[in-house]
Amino acid sequence: MTVETLAGLQVEEEPFLTHLSLRLDPAGSAATAVEQVLGSPLPTPCTFTRSEQADVLWQGPDEYLILAPTDARGDLPRRLQEAIGDEFASVIDVSAQRTTLRLSGSLTQDILARGCAIDLDPRTSPAGTCVQTLLAQTGVILLVHAPAVITLLVRPSFAPYLAAWLTDACTEYRQQAP
Repeated sequence: MTVETLAGLQVEEEPFLTHLSLRLDPAGSAATAVEQVLGSPLPTPCTFTRSEQADVLWQGPDEYLILAPTDARGDLPRRLQEAIGDEFASVIDVSAQRTTLRLSGSLTQDILARGCAIDLDPRTSPAGTCVQTLLAQTGVILLVHAPAVITLLVRPSFAPYLAAWLTDACTEYRQQAP
């Protein structure tokens, strides 16, 4: 579903993605095996990595969130668990915990700046940046794909409020349109 808020901002929901919480020691022996399954290295603080298989988001010193297509829900957790083996680690499906919104367009940074303390200038937050923050007093995980392409992960119970806030934040831009 794509909702065009105005010419400079498009909002698209990406529902039903696979969200897996991964906890493991990034210096442990299982980390290399997990990276092979994911097709990318584990990210460093405040970043995310991408592969054909999944996006891997850094959430803490030993915590990662894996975003993958819906059809990965059955196979990917099993393959990760096999890669972990007997090492102290966990893979938990948390897919129902958040919904995914992709924002794009020339006004993306301007609109988000109205309710987010993170500086989204590409010099400060280049592509690959991943942070947990507040947007309009709503907890979100924010992923920067490009200066004008940002993904927000938000709890489903807050999604209607966030959609209303985004609509309201666009008001002055609608009035300026020819």
